[in-house]
Amino acid sequence: MSESTEGILLTISNILIVFYSFSLLLIFFYSLSQANMLWNYLKAQKREDDAPQWDIENPNELPKVTVQLPVFNELYVMERLLEAASKLEYPREKLQIQVLDDSTDESIELTRSIVEKLQAEGLQIEQVRRENRVGFKAGALKEGLESATGDFIAIFDADFLPESDWLLRTVPYFKDEKIGVVQTRWSHINRNYSVLTQVQAFALDAHFTLEQVGRNSQGHFINFNGTAGIWRKETIYDAGNWEGDTLTEDLDLSYRAQLKNWKFKFLEDVETPAELPVVMSAIRSQQFRWNKGGAENFQKMIGRVFTSKNIDWGTKIQAALHLLNSSMFLNVFIVGFLSIPMLYIKATWGHLSWYFNITTLFIISTFIFFICYWHMFKRVHGGGISNFTEYIKKFFTFYTIAMGFSVHNSLAVMEGHIGKRSEFVRTPKFNIKSLEDSWKNNKYIPSQISRYTIFEGLLTLYFLFGMYSAFVVGKNGDFGLFPFHLMLFIGFGFVTLQSFRTH
Repeated sequence: MSESTEGILLTISNILIVFYSFSLLLIFFYSLSQANMLWNYLKAQKREDDAPQWDIENPNELPKVTVQLPVFNELYVMERLLEAASKLEYPREKLQIQVLDDSTDESIELTRSIVEKLQAEGLQIEQVRRENRVGFKAGALKEGLESATGDFIAIFDADFLPESDWLLRTVPYFKDEKIGVVQTRWSHINRNYSVLTQVQAFALDAHFTLEQVGRNSQGHFINFNGTAGIWRKETIYDAGNWEGDTLTEDLDLSYRAQLKNWKFKFLEDVETPAELPVVMSAIRSQQFRWNKGGAENFQKMIGRVFTSKNIDWGTKIQAALHLLNSSMFLNVFIVGFLSIPMLYIKATWGHLSWYFNITTLFIISTFIFFICYWHMFKRVHGGGISNFTEYIKKFFTFYTIAMGFSVHNSLAVMEGHIGKRSEFVRTPKFNIKSLEDSWKNNKYIPSQISRYTIFEGLLTLYFLFGMYSAFVVGKNGDFGLFPFHLMLFIGFGFVTLQSFRTH
């Protein structure tokens, strides 16, 4: 090898090391923020909630409420959604239900017939139709607001089934005039349907315990999660109303409201059951929307956050980390993809080997995540040896499959950061309640395999090569990254196979 060629390769190697190290550092700092959330969460558990509340026994104290149900082609779940909404316990003269129906299929007539039946039973419910889907969900919520009679707006997506006492457990907290939003914790009616639903439930449980409580307990910004929450109508208008310029209109409005000094109240003990997506195409559409929307909101809101004079620097830093949540997938993908070249760089240029001590940060980060998520798991499922053993299995299953989603979610994040616009793609619902229910023959499942699947299949082979490389690099091999490459191989392989299985 000539000196010039060797010089070029060494330069490239140094560049790769910089990217690799920078991504590892970002993951490590993110893990530290999770540790901080855990500390906040544990402190919050020791406090009693002494927030003022309206007396639910006195109907005169209770305000008017509008329940909004934004739907689009939800043939399989409309009946159960409307049944759950009709059973909400609240003074009937103070309750309005709006079905914000943007559907284009036969579900329109099904919804109309159910609404008419409920109207005949004395319920104030209406099916609100638009001529077009301008603004998608945000547009539907904004238009519905114009005819909403309630001073408070509860929102439920089509896959949610609020308990009958949901309004009586949430509305009273608005006695504090500074409260703009009350958000409840999601639970999952089909948690144990498959490995896919278990992994999703694991991740969402972490968000709705560790993160939401950890932030909210310290007065940091949290987000309305798009559903299973209730807004003060005045807050929506004061924050500038719903906007459809990002894919996560809920996060967008949440930040604009908190920048206006409205407080958010998160109720960990109030669960709102919902159905998790059960097929890969549905999960992809949901994950893409959430991750791209997070990046879009970082671009839209980060300047306003840091220039705001209403919030302290601790909250500003936490807000930045919050808005960058989805960008962690990009860092995980960079670390994973570059880890194989790192093996060969380490074996070729021994004087650079000391750089690779930074890989220890990934192990430390994983350990921090392991501790943080255990407290989340214990909160939902209970402690004990048997549950801890189950947790170990669930944690590494989640960690492995999350890596498999990293390329898909990374592309979503990059699109969000560069400002590429895309349509709001709804998540298909399946009416899955038990292990016996099937998702097959659902008309909303896309007929084409995702364009990402082939790339994910190639990455499966790439990380198989990484495992092989452990045996051949250096004089005696280098097995330090073998477990990491094994997890990446399994994760991408699982995602690839599940994508084909849907079809």
